[in-house]
Amino acid sequence: MRGFLKGLLAVVLGLVAGSAVNMGLVLLGAQLVPPPAGVDTSTAEGLKAAMPLLQARYFLFPFLAHALGTFAGALVATWVVGRVNRLPALLIGLLFLMGGIASCFMLPAPRWFEVLDVVLAYLPLAWLGYLLAKKPSPAGAA
Repeated sequence: MRGFLKGLLAVVLGLVAGSAVNMGLVLLGAQLVPPPAGVDTSTAEGLKAAMPLLQARYFLFPFLAHALGTFAGALVATWVVGRVNRLPALLIGLLFLMGGIASCFMLPAPRWFEVLDVVLAYLPLAWLGYLLAKKPSPAGAA
């Protein structure tokens, strides 16, 4: 039971950390690459209406937010669980992936962005977060 609770705590803390990184990058992106004049991205309806007007550069920070948020969440989850179990990091990747897929249905983003985002931002970055947080095995150990 102790292992389950530690894993659950790892996933919750990973989700919090990953969400914070995600939101921070989304907010930073809005400052560094502001939307075109007259476009309101503060509401879902405004964002939907703006999508056809947005060039590729407007999708850089959303992609980075999704990828680095997932990476940070998996990294934190792996640190919390003790670097011996990959399940919390993969759950972070799956949960963020589910959010990304839901976003594909809610916002009419360009298909190239949706494919790039779903394929590259979530599970690969969760795996990378796990690998980078994992304790290296001692020399000579099999």
